[in-house]
Amino acid sequence: MTERLYYSDPYLREFDAVIVERTTHEGKAAVVLDRTAFYPTSGGQPFDVGTLAGVKVTDVFDAEDGRVMHVVDRLPDGEAVKGTIDWTRRFDHMQQHTGQHVLSAAFDRFLGARTESFHLGADYATIDLARDLSAADVARAEAEANRVVWEDRPVAIRFASAEEAAQMGLRKESKREGTLRLIDVEAFDLSACGGTHVARTGAIGLIAVSATERFKGGLRVTFLCGGRALAGFRALRDTVATSVRALSVLPAELPAAIERLQGQEKELRHQLKNLGDKLSIYQADELSRRAVDLGGVKLVAQDVWQADAATLKTIASRIVQQAGYAVVLASDRDTRPIVVARSSDVATDANAILKSLIQRHGGKGGGRPELAQGGGLTSPVADVLQSALDFLRA
Repeated sequence: MTERLYYSDPYLREFDAVIVERTTHEGKAAVVLDRTAFYPTSGGQPFDVGTLAGVKVTDVFDAEDGRVMHVVDRLPDGEAVKGTIDWTRRFDHMQQHTGQHVLSAAFDRFLGARTESFHLGADYATIDLARDLSAADVARAEAEANRVVWEDRPVAIRFASAEEAAQMGLRKESKREGTLRLIDVEAFDLSACGGTHVARTGAIGLIAVSATERFKGGLRVTFLCGGRALAGFRALRDTVATSVRALSVLPAELPAAIERLQGQEKELRHQLKNLGDKLSIYQADELSRRAVDLGGVKLVAQDVWQADAATLKTIASRIVQQAGYAVVLASDRDTRPIVVARSSDVATDANAILKSLIQRHGGKGGGRPELAQGGGLTSPVADVLQSALDFLRA
């Protein structure tokens, strides 16, 4: 079993150890040490990285027998090694994890909302609460949590048996047996936890709730602590500054300006659709007049510049409302759409024509005898239309 130095001293950045096993994990080199300050992925907190005798540590995890496995980019030389923790990553995790304890305790103490799970990601952390809360309730818990942060309360590490811990009023009952490691935020929270934490709440810096969403009947709360909160503020500040410059408004006027732009965009979309419909009618009437007479069937085979599938279908449908028409429309737009249609009095099978064209010129699609559509043509549109003309003439 590996001695876990971070249990008693999470601020330990360097340590000496001895390699007791050299092995592999999923094809990568790995070592087991007699003692380690590297935290393995556990309890919602990611693993530490760093070096062992100058060799990069890329992953750390718990083995089933209590050993801590260190995945490395190559096996270190010798048995005695010096380990160095990536302190920037470790301290970030300490801030987030301790902040989670304080925030979860605030939700539990003041709102009776129990934390069901915790996840610490690379950019933000989340806690899942057992019940939904209002925005005002979330703000209240956030304020209470920050009050504890700014009071700079001590955060102590204590050890107790499972029986002793059960009598201490843990925020959440622990299912572990034997000796438990307890994190004690003075007069505010006591929780069983094996993670790394700061020594005083002031080191958390700030707890900022950045988002909430309903999740599995409860509430998922996304939050940022310390350095992440500062980075989040900077990103928000820069986004707001860019937006107010682009819209020529004050920051407080941004919501109204965005709503105004959304309304204008909706109206422009409506106008554009009306113009598109009118253009489709004009195109349909113009193409009808230019149809090629194939012995009683008037063929419209046309490349409609940059038209999408919906536009092709609209034009074709208008043309075949008249008697005696067969229509093949295609476009060189990115999706390379094609539509085949025929009037109700024409015996030609539009779907059969499309299948024949797809077989020769690539793509896919299908439909009914009176109208079929597809896309993904691999040949030039002119070649596709020529094939359609040859098919109908035959």
